[in-house]
Amino acid sequence: MPVSRRRALALGALSVPALLRAPAARAQETTLRLHHFLPAVSNVHRFFLQPWAQKVQSESGGRLRVQIFPAMQLGGAPPQLFDQARDGVADIIWTLPGNTPGRFPRIEVFELPFVSHKRAIVNCRAVQEFAEKNLREEFREVHPICVWAHGEGLIHSRKEVRTMEDLRGLKLRFPSRLNGEALRALGAAPVGMPVPQIPEAVSQGVIDGAVVPWEVVPALRLHEMLKFHTEVPGSPTLYTTSFILAMNKAKYEGLPAESRRVLDANSGMVAAEMAAKPWDEQGPVVERMARGRGNQITVITEEEKARWVQATRPVVEAWQAGTRERGFDAGALLEEARALVAKHGQGVS
Repeated sequence: MPVSRRRALALGALSVPALLRAPAARAQETTLRLHHFLPAVSNVHRFFLQPWAQKVQSESGGRLRVQIFPAMQLGGAPPQLFDQARDGVADIIWTLPGNTPGRFPRIEVFELPFVSHKRAIVNCRAVQEFAEKNLREEFREVHPICVWAHGEGLIHSRKEVRTMEDLRGLKLRFPSRLNGEALRALGAAPVGMPVPQIPEAVSQGVIDGAVVPWEVVPALRLHEMLKFHTEVPGSPTLYTTSFILAMNKAKYEGLPAESRRVLDANSGMVAAEMAAKPWDEQGPVVERMARGRGNQITVITEEEKARWVQATRPVVEAWQAGTRERGFDAGALLEEARALVAKHGQGVS
């Protein structure tokens, strides 16, 4: 047999195992589809979800990839995201439990007025620790990756707000049920809608403003549409909104063990602390951006804040009364939530 032919056969024989191994190697590679409601330019997409996805891919050696679909690109509306994870329409979702009022009553404790901290890192740690102990049943239909809440929320409006009297009749978008009830207690006219609808609602005069944290303002161009921004001094602050990054249970359980270990290593408190960055790091950047446009930023006085705390106490009391029939001790959960905020807020200004 000519040497060239023998060599070709030998090379061919060597290549067979490689070809047989290739499908097996590829079978260990998994791409997870992550679906959320904000555009790709949003700070959470750029400074949390993308870095988290890249970290998962790197630590899995490329075996686990996360493909992000922003702005509801996989279809549906923001309030449907949780069910998309439950049903497998998406593998992972980022959403607000408050998008479906009353469905997740325990996590609402952090959305009560004047419970949350000014800084996102405190709220993120507090909510994640709370979730690990108290929210397993609440989120049993999915595999939670992390649960958290943003830093201080502000009032962005067409007119200056310094007092409760300035809020009277002001049509303000709110993100979740208890946020809306707090605004109503302060004299405003709350209007509920998902975040993506805010710009059109402002431009058409449907609302006079919105309550959102600084972080989301550029994605909505609120600093261009609204001139006045009002914040509450210190902690606790007026409100926060809770979030969940959740995965389809069957998809998680069907992953190879090593891929699950990588996901687990990037879940819980690790992921919650990563989630704090868009609010704590990008919030001040956005505030400077608004000041640079000549917008007016008002911090209400401590005396006025005390009035707001007093005016919203009935919201807290009504929530406690309304949860008795749900089978849990709302007072104990509220006490625990406040204790966790205090614990993680030590030394954080």
